[in-house]
Amino acid sequence: MQLVTAHGPARRPPVAVTGLGLVTPAGIGRKATWTGLTAGVSTATADPALDGLPVAFSCQVPGLDAAGLLGHRLARRLDRFTTFALLAAREAVADAGLTSGGWDGARIGVVMGVGTGSMQSWQAEFDRLAGQVPERVSPLALPRSVPNMAAAEIALDLGARGPNMVVSTACASGTSAIGLARDWLLSGCCDIVLAGGSESARLRMTAACFAQMRALSRRRDSPEAASRPFDRDRDGFVLGEGAAVLVLERTESARARGVRPEALLAGFGASCDAHHVTAPHPGGDGAARALRAALADADLAPEDVDHVNAHGTSTPQGDAAEHNALHQVFRRPPPVTAVKGTIGHAIGGAGAIEAACTVLTLRHQLIPPTANQDTLDPDMDLDVVAKAPRPLRMAAAVSNSFGFGGQNAVLAFTAVD
Repeated sequence: MQLVTAHGPARRPPVAVTGLGLVTPAGIGRKATWTGLTAGVSTATADPALDGLPVAFSCQVPGLDAAGLLGHRLARRLDRFTTFALLAAREAVADAGLTSGGWDGARIGVVMGVGTGSMQSWQAEFDRLAGQVPERVSPLALPRSVPNMAAAEIALDLGARGPNMVVSTACASGTSAIGLARDWLLSGCCDIVLAGGSESARLRMTAACFAQMRALSRRRDSPEAASRPFDRDRDGFVLGEGAAVLVLERTESARARGVRPEALLAGFGASCDAHHVTAPHPGGDGAARALRAALADADLAPEDVDHVNAHGTSTPQGDAAEHNALHQVFRRPPPVTAVKGTIGHAIGGAGAIEAACTVLTLRHQLIPPTANQDTLDPDMDLDVVAKAPRPLRMAAAVSNSFGFGGQNAVLAFTAVD
């Protein structure tokens, strides 16, 4: 609930981002991911798990030894999306200088964004069922695949006994989760929230469905050139995977711990196009409403924003709608990047990964380049950072996420002096 004063709505304070954890196709861990993102080279490659499908390439998390990182017993219980979530959460907590034994677990919340859950292990189970051997269906199939396990497994591992849930707003899920986490902190129901998103979209049914919808790039002969946000020759996105978790706490709590925040989460905005089941509003109207709401929540004017981390899926319709939304809000949009060119589209995890990237962009005062942005679409009047990272003094940046069903979510971050 927003407080109201005699002069109107009271400005809600920002919350501190005090830790980050990342698992992406650019690398496992925040350092490896940031190095990969600033290199601006696509990670897309042929994917044996998708052999025989119309689109058989993706962006894959490299060298994942789940058993070595988590232990054989735990790794066996987890699907890929929960493995990513747990690894990112552990890194984020350590990065924030926290330990699960050093906090009051009842005051620790977890909220994660997941777009669809996981069907990673279901094919074998369906085969057993079709083969009339239901007694061979694994009892782990259901609990390892339902979406809420991304948050539940983090709680089990770290002893977080406060509010715990997964939100699902399609490709905006991770962003929505981080926005909700800020509300939990400002309401006083939590002292710390672990917030983010996780997904593995490299699943045969997921890939087949998106291919049938003609949402995926068909560059079979050059997958490394397939994801090309805002480029004249874009033809769809590339499936990806990964997770990000942010540790959020009230700024006074971070100060009391003697921790310098990575950045401040100052605002959140959300809206729905109510236009089409999958296509965005072509004028970007809903996206623009979410962006304006995030800026108002952060008490920022459009001219205060120095950078936009775009949703930038590389679809013809999606990029055009985002371009139009940016021009509705900004007189001249600030420099833009779209990291899906490098790491593909992690669906429910994408918004959280991009939020973490935005935090690191402010922390390092460096904008990662958009991979494969060779020739800007002539209909796009945008300053897209490409070819090399761009140093820039930045005080504020926004991270956009948009999804099927017309879901729009935007986060506004500010730098820490």
